[in-house]
Amino acid sequence: MNRISSQMNSVDTQYYLRKQEVQQNVYNRQVGSQSKIGSLRDDPIAAGHLIRYESYVSRINQFQKNAETLSDQFQIREGYVNQNLQIMQRVRELAVSGANGLKTSDDLKNMASEVDELLKELVQNANAVGPDGNSLFAGTRTKTTAFDVSMGNVPGASEPLIEKVMYNGNIAQNSIEVDENQFMKVDNSGNKIFWAEPQRLIGRRDLTQWQSDADNVINIDGIDIAINRGDNIYSVIAKINDSGAAVKAVIDPVSNGLDLETTDAHQIWLEDKTGSVLEEIGFIKDKSQQPPYNLAGNVSSSGGSIFDTVIALRDSMLKGDSEAIGTKVLGSIDEGISNMTNRLAKSGSDYERAQNNITRSQVTSLNVTQMISREGDIDITKTITDMKMLELVNEATLSSAGRMYSTTLLDYMR
Repeated sequence: MNRISSQMNSVDTQYYLRKQEVQQNVYNRQVGSQSKIGSLRDDPIAAGHLIRYESYVSRINQFQKNAETLSDQFQIREGYVNQNLQIMQRVRELAVSGANGLKTSDDLKNMASEVDELLKELVQNANAVGPDGNSLFAGTRTKTTAFDVSMGNVPGASEPLIEKVMYNGNIAQNSIEVDENQFMKVDNSGNKIFWAEPQRLIGRRDLTQWQSDADNVINIDGIDIAINRGDNIYSVIAKINDSGAAVKAVIDPVSNGLDLETTDAHQIWLEDKTGSVLEEIGFIKDKSQQPPYNLAGNVSSSGGSIFDTVIALRDSMLKGDSEAIGTKVLGSIDEGISNMTNRLAKSGSDYERAQNNITRSQVTSLNVTQMISREGDIDITKTITDMKMLELVNEATLSSAGRMYSTTLLDYMR
């Protein structure tokens, strides 16, 4: 039951006027901000959805930027690798020409000059720096020169020439997130891209009686392999072969030592993470020496980089050795070209995958933006219509109140 009093009409009128003013303020804010949610109390469920959608679309936009950066890097690196591949094709032409036995020693020396210039161009491309100032082929050591060059006196040359090219980077890979919990691995290791032949390491130490005296961890090509106390060399070989590393381990039938051979063209990376297993079996020096040039002195190594192959070709031409050019050197050149072609194809496939991620992120971002619009944006036509209707209601309320209380101060003046 409501109590009727003289103040009831006045109180009700004031209440509904204030209520209309509040609603007008809401409509004005919505039109001004183009959003129907000013605070969580306006629509708690929609506000919760909106926060999650906006957070997700910001992550999607970051994934797209990551993929775009990767795409640019792949494209730049592909250009340098492709140029080195073209150079190697020219090197092969010179090798075939020099191996036919029709060239004199002077002809071969003249050809060696061109081979040496091509070698310099190969090294220059391998030490390329991207637009961000980072080395393109040094792994994650982006602020270092990928390959160091040693000059020396070469028989048959009148001036110091490139005698050795050594890798100065690492084999670590960056993992870039291109979708929710989905990563692309970026392998910029120059000792894989510019390697010519599978590498083989032959140990000379008899390991038939060797046994690990503690739990240790060795690292081969970036993969950790746990060696348990009591493991013998056969257990170590089995663990290496089952590790997933692109390396095959066997027992040497002559020396009973350990032999390692890569299953594709790259340089083996060996180090003791904990303990000293590789040092004990005579494969690497102490931990003060860093890979990949930490092999023990009694370990024989075969298989080199494309730089080693081109250096061997140049030196054979300077010596006038057509037989060496037509056998081992030409075979190494073919393997180097094959490896670079494979690496170039891998780079191209990585580029295509990055492009696919960019396209998917763009579509996903558009879809989520539509969801954000559905939850948070106002229907401008409906909102303005409702605001105008409320203005009419407010005017009608004021008009009714004016007629209800028509008495003025003049009515009391006599």
